[in-house]
Amino acid sequence: MAGAGVRDFKRRIRSVQNTQQITKAMKMVAAAKLRRAQEKAEASRPYTETLQGTLARLAGVAFDVRHPLLEKREEVRKVGYIVVTADRGMCGGYNTNIIKAASTAIAQDTRGTDSGIIAVGKKARDFYRKRGGFDAEFINLGDNVSFADAREIAQYVMEAYENEEVDEVYLVYARFINVLRQVPTVTRILPIEAPEGGTEEHNVDYIYEPSAEEILLALLPRYVGSQIYHAMLEGKASEQGARMTAMGNATQNAAEIIDALTIKMNKVRQAAITDEILDIVGGAEALNKGGK
Repeated sequence: MAGAGVRDFKRRIRSVQNTQQITKAMKMVAAAKLRRAQEKAEASRPYTETLQGTLARLAGVAFDVRHPLLEKREEVRKVGYIVVTADRGMCGGYNTNIIKAASTAIAQDTRGTDSGIIAVGKKARDFYRKRGGFDAEFINLGDNVSFADAREIAQYVMEAYENEEVDEVYLVYARFINVLRQVPTVTRILPIEAPEGGTEEHNVDYIYEPSAEEILLALLPRYVGSQIYHAMLEGKASEQGARMTAMGNATQNAAEIIDALTIKMNKVRQAAITDEILDIVGGAEALNKGGK
């Protein structure tokens, strides 16, 4: 029985070691992908923030411009949520946190509106498929996010907004801070409106060529696509960071399990040796007594 116990511990240790090798390899792959994803996300931030500020200023000065994407509807009947998650798991609470942020935003909307989900990533698709469905899905986008994918999503959203299928559109994604921190973020992308109150930056008297109205109309469709593209880049960096952290923790946990199993195996082995010694000693004493 003791021998069987040792063999069982050895099998369990080998199994955990194999798992540890897998998690260690996944951590290294995630680290390599994270560097590229982080560079892309950080490179897109200045462009996205500048474009957002420019359009906000243009919307504030081009009062006579009429465009469906600028219409702020008095009655909001349905709100669209673009929920950006991963296609795969094994990344800790990354997907769960984003879906929770979307659920919180929906619950906190006290206007009695309906909500429509645009699922970006299999995890969002699978979650909402079991809970009432979704309006659209965009999956299998891969690790290299392209602007073409974001433009396709933006085209769907803009058409839905122009056709009054939704009255507001929000982006729900994870903003990458560092490897250990990814912040679930909910931001509105439609309709576009000028910042309230005005700041020194927005009070600057800019000269627009050919005109503020023409520039605004030209940049509006690109704005929606760039916001979605930026959210997808941030989400991809956050996903790889979360996966790297999760696989690092799994590797460390596997090492602790191996140590614990090794200690238990050694105790079982020592107990078996002790039992054998006692049997030998007992047999020797019995022989001595029989000889006398």
